[in-house]
Amino acid sequence: MGVEMVDITEKKEVYREAEAQGFIVLKPETISAIKGGKIPKGDVVTAAQLAAINAVKKTPDLILLAHPICSITSISVKLNVIENGIKATVTVKSVAKTGVELEALIGVTTALLTVFDMCKQFEKDEHGQYPVTKITDVRVTRKVKIDEEGQ
Repeated sequence: MGVEMVDITEKKEVYREAEAQGFIVLKPETISAIKGGKIPKGDVVTAAQLAAINAVKKTPDLILLAHPICSITSISVKLNVIENGIKATVTVKSVAKTGVELEALIGVTTALLTVFDMCKQFEKDEHGQYPVTKITDVRVTRKVKIDEEGQ
């Protein structure tokens, strides 16, 4: 059987955009520590934003059959800290032969994993487990493709 990359040689470069979102559920005490700047590793939101941007650019290194997209023109990472966790939204824009959905998803999951890593000491229970913490609802929430006819 085997695997192979999809041949996109004949496709035209067009404007593409994808947005992905996800959520990490955290304890209220962890949220307070984030808001109060009490996380020993530093600024959780900024670290997660930077990690997401870096991950988007490294998508073909992580997803082996993904095409490298050298023409990513914008990466937007928003993290909203709310009562029971953090919502991450990543929007990726490009002019390319293939979509940027994987890039947006990799960005979201990396942002959320960075939050987990930075906050895990606050999330553990007395047995060293994570009964509250979970990453959930990771999905592509929007996709745009506009060809030369504006469609």
